[in-house]
Amino acid sequence: MPTIGRTVHYTVSQHDADEINRRRKDFHESRSADDRTGFVGHVGNWVAEGDVFPAVIVRVWQESQVTVNAQVFLDGNDVYWATSRAEGTEPGTWAWPERV
Repeated sequence: MPTIGRTVHYTVSQHDADEINRRRKDFHESRSADDRTGFVGHVGNWVAEGDVFPAVIVRVWQESQVTVNAQVFLDGNDVYWATSRAEGTEPGTWAWPERV
């Protein structure tokens, strides 16, 4: 059963990737970094559907199918808030890390 604070693996969906990449593109094109305004924006490597990142569960919804909200730690200076996501193996879901 998922609980707050547990680390899981989140698989990015196409919609997630589009949102993350749009934010990063918007910051890059705003030229804020070049102007040294001190504004901290979304910066990091390109994200694609199927990429897997660590995520921390921040809320558990006890519905007919348990879903979670999670902060997904991206390869950059930002995170992605994945809301109401189910456990699974396809894009847009989270899974327990494999034990090694």
